[in-house]
Amino acid sequence: MSQTSIIKSKKISKKHYIYPLFPFSFYLCAMSNYELITILGPTASGKTTFACHLAYTMNSEIISGDSRQVYRSMDIGTGKDLSDYIVKGKAIPYHLIDIREAGEKYNIFEYQHDFHKVYQDIQNQGILPILCGGSGLYIESVLKGYSLVNVPENKGLRAKYENFSLDELTGILTGYKQLHNTTDVDTVQRVIRAIEIEEYKKDHPLEQNEYPPINSLVVGVDINRELRREKISKRLRTRLEEGMIEEIQNILSRGIHPDDLIYYGLEYKYVTLYILKKLSYTDMFSQLEIAIHQFAKRQMTWFRGMEKRGTQIHWIDATLPMGEKVAMIEELM
Repeated sequence: MSQTSIIKSKKISKKHYIYPLFPFSFYLCAMSNYELITILGPTASGKTTFACHLAYTMNSEIISGDSRQVYRSMDIGTGKDLSDYIVKGKAIPYHLIDIREAGEKYNIFEYQHDFHKVYQDIQNQGILPILCGGSGLYIESVLKGYSLVNVPENKGLRAKYENFSLDELTGILTGYKQLHNTTDVDTVQRVIRAIEIEEYKKDHPLEQNEYPPINSLVVGVDINRELRREKISKRLRTRLEEGMIEEIQNILSRGIHPDDLIYYGLEYKYVTLYILKKLSYTDMFSQLEIAIHQFAKRQMTWFRGMEKRGTQIHWIDATLPMGEKVAMIEELM
């Protein structure tokens, strides 16, 4: 990627690529029209490291936009990489990580509420918050101010549909006149949840989250597809070596039902199946590796969809030196 295409949505002169970082220069954030900075990107793109260095320079705090890092004890499998939150000896404050117990179900409705509480607290300190993550639905829900419904679990409905295929359930879901358009429906459990919501809406008044859209500078970390695949495969091997299997085994040994971990998908699905002896190690690794690659592709599809729906994303080359990436944010501000 050439320097002239590093930021695709705004031209920046070359002089801005070489000057050193001056934390005081981010005094301009106080005069910015933006209410938030959002750093997004696919898995293994380096977005968390980037966000932490930006937070260090700006004296800011990070709000996680990850749907699985909310769970305690699920550290290696969700890629929390908490060491990234130490920059030059300084601990970067972070929020919405480790706020729920493993095995619990956490949804977008709850996330939106939790986000706004933290967001307001940070703003009240005169700090411009940084939202960082790869869960596009969670991120878009707060940027766009989705009106979300709070629907209780319907155990009877879930039992009725538990043996249906994804295609069968998707067909049932599309039969509703007004679909719950904020649901990620790439797994059986999530489609059942969407059907659950539609059934509930027929007969019940809905408790809703009502929040305004947020004027955010949105920056995407653009990583070449082949490099992304290479980093995903390398990171998976590293996480297995660092004890991801043991981490998941420990969660199961605390009495968490295997289905509750499989629900979380990716690492927790395939490693749990391996622990249950339903997959060999080789098959577990191979299927999980493919699933993570597919997940990264879906993330990018979602981000491109956000652009089509009106969100301007400034894409920055992931391979640039950290200082240059942070300096570009100052220019965009």
